This record gives sequence, C-alpha cells and structure tokens, in this order.
Amino acid sequence: MLAALGFRQFVREGRLTIVDANGKRHVFEGSPGPEATIRLVDPSLHHRLFFSPQMAVGEGYMNGGLVLEDGTDLYTFLHVCMLNVARSETESIQWMLRWFRNARAAFRHWNPIGAAQRKVSHHYDLRDELFDLFLDSDRQYSCGYFLDPSDDLETAQFNKKVHLAAKLRAKPGHKVLDIGSGWGGLGLFLADRHSSISVDGVTLSTEQHRVSNRRAEQAGVADRVKFHLRDYRTLEDKYDRIVSVGMLEHVGPRHYGEYYGKVSSLLKPDGVAVIHSIGVFRPAQPQNPWMEKYIFPGAYTPSLSQQTEAIERHTDLYVTDIEILRSHYADTLLAWRLNCAANRDKIVAMYDERFYRMWEFYLTGCELAFRYGYLMVFQIQLAKSIDAVPETRDYIGAFESQHLKRAARRLQQAGD
Repeated sequence: MLAALGFRQFVREGRLTIVDANGKRHVFEGSPGPEATIRLVDPSLHHRLFFSPQMAVGEGYMNGGLVLEDGTDLYTFLHVCMLNVARSETESIQWMLRWFRNARAAFRHWNPIGAAQRKVSHHYDLRDELFDLFLDSDRQYSCGYFLDPSDDLETAQFNKKVHLAAKLRAKPGHKVLDIGSGWGGLGLFLADRHSSISVDGVTLSTEQHRVSNRRAEQAGVADRVKFHLRDYRTLEDKYDRIVSVGMLEHVGPRHYGEYYGKVSSLLKPDGVAVIHSIGVFRPAQPQNPWMEKYIFPGAYTPSLSQQTEAIERHTDLYVTDIEILRSHYADTLLAWRLNCAANRDKIVAMYDERFYRMWEFYLTGCELAFRYGYLMVFQIQLAKSIDAVPETRDYIGAFESQHLKRAARRLQQAGD
C-alpha cells in the first residue's frame, strides 16, 4: 500500500491502524495519544491517501470507501490526524504538491463580483430547512460567545450579538451597514435597540435575501431594516456604523485592500466598523482542498497580519481594538455537530447519507481545527477618527452588563 510510506512519516503522536482493501493491517504509532482504526474499502485510496491525503480522507469518508472500525468515531480519527498534520507535508513529494496547491489557489481566490455570487450560492443557498436543524433559532451561522461554560447555543449566540453591538456603539438615528448579513438576525437585533436606527444588509445568497426580508416584514421594521441582494462593492451610500461577520473569509487575499478601502469610503467621518472573521494563528495558506471543493469554494482563511497590512496600506482608518476568540468557535461547532447528529434521519431524508457524512466531516474537522489551535476568530474595530471610541475597553463590559440584565428581565416577565 503506497499510502503506508506517507503514514510512517506522518504519525508521530497517537496510534492509527489502517486495514487496507486486501484485509492487511498496518499500524502506525508514535508517542502516546489517541488511537483510531479505519478500513479502506476502496482500493484507489491506497495511493490517493499518499498523493492527496486531505481530499482522499474526506471523499473516502463521504463515499463510504473509508469506514471507521473497532469503536472509532469520526472525532477520534480526525483527532489523530489533526495532532500530526503539522508534519504531514515535510517529507516525500508533499512539498511539490503544496506548490501546485498554492498556484491553483491564486486563481481560485480571485473574486470578481459575478464569481463571488456563484461561490456564495454553493453553500448558503442549500435548502432552508437544513439550517433550522442545527443552528440557533436566530440562524447565527458564525462563532458564538460563551461567557460561561454552561451557556447553551442560544445564549452564546445572543451574547455574540450583544458583544458586537457593544463595540459598534450605534446610537439613535444612526445608519448601519451589515456586510454579509446572512438571515438578518444581527441587523434586526441592532435595529431593535433603538426605534430610530436604520439598517442596510447586503448578501449574495438569494435564499438569505428572501428570508431576511421576510423576517423584517414580520417584525414590522421593513421600513427601516432592508436587505439587498448586492455585492458590497457596488454600494455608494455613507454609514455611521459598519459590521461584517463571517464574510471576510470569502473575500480572498487579492481583495483585502479593495475590501477595507470600500469600508473606509462608506464610513462617515465619525464612523466605526467591526470586522469579525475566522483567522489562522500561523501564516495563512490555501484552504484544505476538500473543504474548498465541497463546502466553501474560493474561501480563504486569513491571518491577522494580512488584515493590518491591508488596513495600513489602503485606508485612513485607525485600528482601535483587536480581540481574539480562541475556543468559542470550537464550542459552537460542537453544538452544531450534536444538533446534526440528533437530526440525522431528517438530514438524510432531505438529501442522502453521503450528504450527511459530508456535513459531519465538515463540522467535526472544523471543530478540531479550533480546538487544537490552528484556527481562531478575530474581531477588529476600526474608526475614522482617533477619538471615535473611548480610550479604555470598560464601555464594552458596561454595555453587555446592562443589556444582558435587560434581557434576563424580559425572559422573567415572559415566564411570569
């Protein structure tokens, strides 16, 4: 089995047993750690696991060519892989394959307006019911904010909206732009704070556009909360506040200057923006090829240094605050994964078994990437003027305390 050559160099921690398509067992072991056993039903994986391990593992699990054995679950198997992945491209011919991957990514991450919409549609225009099965009731499809380990998903996502609102400091009469507005939850939340706040949301997903405007109508705020099926680069208005959550990952490194330049041009002189994005702790590199093909085409996980350089080079904005959220997204993904598992039969009926395994692989792999320090979330606060926000961060905690107490009173009154 050709793949055995790669796994002998790959496994330095834990133990991985592979039963090949001929029934032969191969044991790869390093220092003490988690143990997993897999069986290769598809003989083509014997060489595909060597030449393209990330794609082969993902497709093998999706298609049933790679099965878990001896009580191994997907989390444990991917845990073994994740512990050893830092060394996975240091031997044999993997350096050459990485060069081709980088070259290909230079084209895949080019996101002109038309191409950007097609890439977004691949993921966010899936059936509407799917997202109801694993997200919170407000459909926050981004990192929650766990103030306490006992927080459930609903609480963590509410906390996240409060945390972002605290940093935005939107005031009565302000006009807010939400770039990548999703299903409208954040925009509606911000508008609910003051009856005179207006919100424009932009998305490239036709399904999100439909749902968010329906929600605004149902909430009776469609006169001041509007969601548009537009690329942010086509906007020309001016805004007091701009927020963008989970959209920067779809911009691509070739467009960071364009992105921040547009944010700067849309902000009023006393404006404030908050950018929330998944990021990497180490130098950025092209996305996992399986994830790029099946989940987020054209996406790219940025580094914080790429953002600060683009802001410095292409804007007149001040970076007034940066916060790193480490394990919050791991806990969010765990909640999503457990929700999917509880609704497995419904998801299989909606699509098929292959789709469920694809979604399970996506959520599990991402959770582990956050759990073990490959990925994080950063929030960058930007301002047009040096004194647009207070000098200390006390205002964030004060806002959160006030808002969370108010929310607790509402829940108590509703219960009574």
